[in-house]
Amino acid sequence: MRDRLRFFVLLALFWMGFFTVGRVLFFLYLFPQSKSLSFSEIAMPLLLGLRMDAAMTGYWLLIPGLLFAASAFSSNRFSYYSISWVTTVLLTLSCIIIISDIELYKHWGFRINATPLMYIDKEAMSSVNTSILVMLIVLFVVLLGLFLFVYWRCMAPTLLTLSSISKKQTFTWLLITAALIIPIRSSFTVAPLNTGVVYFHRTKAFPNHAGINPVWNFFKSVSKTKPIQYPGDFYTSDTVESEFNTLMQTNGTQVVLDTTIRKPNVLLIILEGFTSKIIAPLGGLPDVTPQFNALSKEGILFENFYASGDRTDKGLVSILSAYPAQPRTSIIKFPEKTQRLAFFSKALEQNGYLTSFIYGGDIGFANMESYVKLAGFSYITEEDDFPGNLNDSKWGVADHYVFNRMLNELDTAAAPFFKVMLSLSSHEPFEVPMETVIKGNDEGSLYLNSCYYTDKSLGEFIQQAKQKSWWNNTLIIITADHGHRFPDPQELKDKSRFKIPMLWLGGVLTKPNSRITTFANQTDIANTVLAQLKLTSVEKFLFSKNILAQTVNPFALYVFNNGYGYVSPTHESIYDFDLKNYVSQSGHETERNAGQVYIQTLFNDYNKK
Repeated sequence: MRDRLRFFVLLALFWMGFFTVGRVLFFLYLFPQSKSLSFSEIAMPLLLGLRMDAAMTGYWLLIPGLLFAASAFSSNRFSYYSISWVTTVLLTLSCIIIISDIELYKHWGFRINATPLMYIDKEAMSSVNTSILVMLIVLFVVLLGLFLFVYWRCMAPTLLTLSSISKKQTFTWLLITAALIIPIRSSFTVAPLNTGVVYFHRTKAFPNHAGINPVWNFFKSVSKTKPIQYPGDFYTSDTVESEFNTLMQTNGTQVVLDTTIRKPNVLLIILEGFTSKIIAPLGGLPDVTPQFNALSKEGILFENFYASGDRTDKGLVSILSAYPAQPRTSIIKFPEKTQRLAFFSKALEQNGYLTSFIYGGDIGFANMESYVKLAGFSYITEEDDFPGNLNDSKWGVADHYVFNRMLNELDTAAAPFFKVMLSLSSHEPFEVPMETVIKGNDEGSLYLNSCYYTDKSLGEFIQQAKQKSWWNNTLIIITADHGHRFPDPQELKDKSRFKIPMLWLGGVLTKPNSRITTFANQTDIANTVLAQLKLTSVEKFLFSKNILAQTVNPFALYVFNNGYGYVSPTHESIYDFDLKNYVSQSGHETERNAGQVYIQTLFNDYNKK
C-alpha cells in the first residue's frame, strides 16, 4: 500500500513540475512581453498558477487512482502498462495544448480555449509559417521527450515491484481517488476554481494570463463554450445593422441633475435578487420593502425597468459593461471575451473618477474576480477584507456590515468617486442576522424575510448618508442584479421574473418624487448616466440607450436559457430558440422585428469577441 501511495505522490509532483515548466516556457517564448515585467510580476503567476496546476493534476490522476483500486484484481504488469500508457497519452495531449497555446497567444492575446476548434482545417494549417511550425515541433519534441524520459526511466519501473494489496484496500484507493475532488474544485466555498484566482494585476493582462493553466483552460472552455446558435439570421448583415441603429437612436436629453455640480459622485448599489414583485410602488407586495417604498417618494423611480438575464454574473456585465445577457452561456466566464468589452467604470475613470467595488462575498464566484479586475476598479473590497467574525453566513458578510464598511470608505474617498456595491443576504439560503419579521420556514417566506433585512440595511445606510458632506454632490442608483422566482413563481420566460426596480436618489437630483415610465434595460444605465453627467468616453456601449432622452424607443429585452422576451408599451413577444418560433405575441405585429434585430446583433457581436 505504501509503495503505491509513494508512487501516486511522485506522479502528482511529476505533473506539477510539468505544468510549472510549461509556464516558464510561456514566459520564455513570449520574451518580448516578459522582459518588461518586474520580478514580482513573474513570480506571482508562478505562485498563483500552482492552484490551477493542482486542479489539472487532480484530473490527470483520476484514472491512475482507479487503476490502483483495480490492481487488487490484476498483476503489476497490468498496472505498469495501463498507468504508463495513460500517462503517456495525457502527457502528449498536454504538450500539444501547451505548445499550441504559446504561439496562439501571440496572435490572440488570450490563453487557448475552444476557439481553435473552429479553425482546424487545411487553410488554417497552410497559413502557419514553416519556420515557426518547425520551431514549435522541436519544442514539442523536446518537452514531451524530456518528461517521457523522466517518467519511463525513473518512475515507471517501480510499478513492476509493487507489493500486492488486498481486496479490502480497494476501498481505500477509491476514497483516495474521490478525494481528488479537493484539488480539482480547489475550494471549500460555494465558488469552484476559475481563472480569477490568478488575476492579481489591475492594469496588465499578460502577467494575469501567465498564471492560467492552458490545459485546464482549454478543457473547461471545450465543456462550456459554444458559439450562440439561433435558427438562421432573421436579416442580412446590412439590414440588421441599419435596423439596430434606428432602434437604438436617441435625441436630446432631459436633465435631472444639478448642472452647477460639474462632476457629481456616483454610487451604484446592486441588490441581490430584488424583484419588482416585492416593491409596492411597482405593484408588488406592500410590506416587504418599507424603506425602499418610502425612498421612492424622494427620488426618481423607473417603473418599467428590466434585468437582462437571470443571474448575478449576467447582471453585473449588463450593468457595468452595458452588455446584454446571452442564452445558455455567460460571457463573464470567458476573460478572453470580457477583455473586449467596454466598461462603465473605465468610462468614468477616464473622466477623473476614483473607482471602487465592494462585496461581502467570495469575489471568485462565477469569475467575478477576473471581470471586476478587468473593469479596472482602483480599489476592491471583498469577503477577506472584513473581520473573520463577521463572515458568519454561507455566502459571506451580511449586508448591514457591508453598508457600514462602505459608509466608512466613502467618508475618505476622493471626489469625484464611482463606487459599486453588490449585496448578498437575499441570496439562498437567505440567512440574515435579524429577528424574523416575515414568518414562515418555506423558501418563499425566507426569501421575503431576507429582502426585508436588506431593505432595512439600505434604509439605515441612506439615512446616515444624508448626514455626510458628500450627499449633496452624489447620485445614488439603486437597482438589482436580476429578478427572482419568488414570491409567486412563474415560468422562466415570464416577464415578471425579469422586472426589477431602479431608483435614483441623492442631493444632486433636481426632480425628486418623479416617475419614469420608459421601458428600459440594465444595459441602458451606462449611456443614461453619461448623458446626465455630460461626459464623453472612448468606451462605446453598443447596447445602451439614453432612457432620459427626449426621443427614445421605449423597449426592454430579456434573455432566458433558450430564448428571449421583448416588451414595450405597444408590443410583447417571447421567442423560443428550441421551438424556433414565438411562444406568444401581442400588440403591434410589426414591432416584433425589433426583438429579432436586437438579438441577432447580440449574437453576431458575441461570436466575434
